[in-house]
Amino acid sequence: MGTGSYIVKGLGNDKSFNSASHGAGRRMSRNAAKRRFSTKDLEEQTRGVECRKDSGVVDEIPGAYKPIEQVIDQQRDLVQVVAKLKQVVCVKG
Repeated sequence: MGTGSYIVKGLGNDKSFNSASHGAGRRMSRNAAKRRFSTKDLEEQTRGVECRKDSGVVDEIPGAYKPIEQVIDQQRDLVQVVAKLKQVVCVKG
């Protein structure tokens, strides 16, 4: 919802079956995110992004996901970064 996206090109690594992560992946469950974060947290973490900022999408807060930069760094042998996109709009639910 607010951490950006990457466009990558696969490097054809046979050991990974020519595959790579398609996202950062959650670091906590939806229910855990709802318990831990508030709509105020959501507003802060998505500042500058046009999106819903209500309790119905708190479980999608950026803090519920692994840091995308770390995920990209950990698969440098699988992908080449072509571009990093800055989030400006996010449509959920």
